[in-house]
Amino acid sequence: MDEMQMEMEAQAQAQAHVLLFPWPQQGHINPMLHLASALLDAGLHVTFLHTDHNLRHRFARPHHPTRLRLLSIPDGLPDDHPRAVGGLIELLDSMRTASSAAYRALLLTESSRSRPDSLDDAPPPVTCVVVDGVMPFAITVAEEIGVPALAFRTESAFAFLAYLSVPRLLELGETPVPSDEQVRGVPGMEGLLRRRDLPRVVPTKQDDVGAEEADPVPVLLTIADTAAHCRNSRALILNTAASMEGPAIARIAPHMRDVFAVGPLHARVATNTIALEKHEDDDDYGCKAWLDGQDDRSVVYVNLGSLTVLSSEQLAEFLHGLVAAGYAFLFVLQPDMVASSSAVLQEAVEAAGERALVVEWVPRDVHYVLRHGAVGCFLMHGGWNSMLEAAVEGVPVVCWPFFADQPVVSRFVAAVWKTGLDMKDVCDRAVVERMVREAMESPEIRASAQAMARQLRLDVAAGGSSSSELQRLVGFINELSAVHVRSRDADENSSPAVSLLT
Repeated sequence: MDEMQMEMEAQAQAQAHVLLFPWPQQGHINPMLHLASALLDAGLHVTFLHTDHNLRHRFARPHHPTRLRLLSIPDGLPDDHPRAVGGLIELLDSMRTASSAAYRALLLTESSRSRPDSLDDAPPPVTCVVVDGVMPFAITVAEEIGVPALAFRTESAFAFLAYLSVPRLLELGETPVPSDEQVRGVPGMEGLLRRRDLPRVVPTKQDDVGAEEADPVPVLLTIADTAAHCRNSRALILNTAASMEGPAIARIAPHMRDVFAVGPLHARVATNTIALEKHEDDDDYGCKAWLDGQDDRSVVYVNLGSLTVLSSEQLAEFLHGLVAAGYAFLFVLQPDMVASSSAVLQEAVEAAGERALVVEWVPRDVHYVLRHGAVGCFLMHGGWNSMLEAAVEGVPVVCWPFFADQPVVSRFVAAVWKTGLDMKDVCDRAVVERMVREAMESPEIRASAQAMARQLRLDVAAGGSSSSELQRLVGFINELSAVHVRSRDADENSSPAVSLLT
């Protein structure tokens, strides 16, 4: 690269200002913040757009406020709305209406601001947006006002491919039900996915997880539409690695303008680390001290995610199975996850004695639990963020998926990657006991998990596939931004001439 090219690239980077707009749920915000960290490290200006509710109540201001700028818009729901799993479609509808107007107004202002002079600390105008791909309106609005938009999807590539395939699945009558019937409607996954492995909507009855919704089709079509709309963005960003999901990435690519597989984003060595979620204080409920007192690979870590809901009967099966497995366990049980759980909890904790620690929360931004040497396996819901965290640390998993893309992930864990076991559609203490023991004790599963961890660390290191894709993404954003700035400048310069002629 000659000096002129280097100077032009530096100028483009200095002008590039990316607005990141995540879907306002923890599992979507966290990877978007990791992407923000990566873009900051690349020298780009970044603004992060929260909802007013999340910025007030849930997410801390990052440790680098001078570099990461925070803005917020309303989500249209009352402040006391729970924003829980049962209301996700309501939240989507509200974002599509109330938030859309506020987002348009904000983006018009942010993209048309005057460029600061050299002595001004203010960032340049926004030159492109990266929006969560579950919000099609955010892509449409940006492009309508002339700001290029990229889509970021936070599920696995295989799950995204399944969402793209929903119309074909429905045409074949292959809806998600607890059945081992093979599906034909997802290209490249014939003979692998069963109907029970397809993405599903929230179960109607929490004591019958896995049961088909009375009418899941409208919700499935809504989700599929968000996936299809990503075609209208300038490119699709996936938090995955080619080593994990190369075949799915290859199947997705023809449907998009471009695809960047840049994950696992949390595993890259970051200069601009960012706090993810705040809590009332910095207390971890004694988790680290308790883990420090356990033997290596002797603890089962149980965390079923922020949206999973259990019945008291299901909780009892989990707890009795964990106690019977004979290993110490750390169980993250959020207050709104189970109704009437106190008696069940007390009985199980008394039976386990010092071998059990049940807490409401652990700091998800540091991943220290999965990194701790005492953890031998991870009993989780199959959420993609949790899967990536376990994969990077080489920890075997047992998956009990609840909804959305989680059934797809759990199938790949057991049948393709061989890094754990799939416990979907079953909540029985004997099965919990057996699978926990197998995940803790199987040398084959542990070897597969550790091999995947080694590969993913290579992927995110300098010269690795994901690191190279991230560099390509930064170049793509710089190029988009440079074109946008030239177009805007041309429009501004032509305005006086146009006014004289009219």
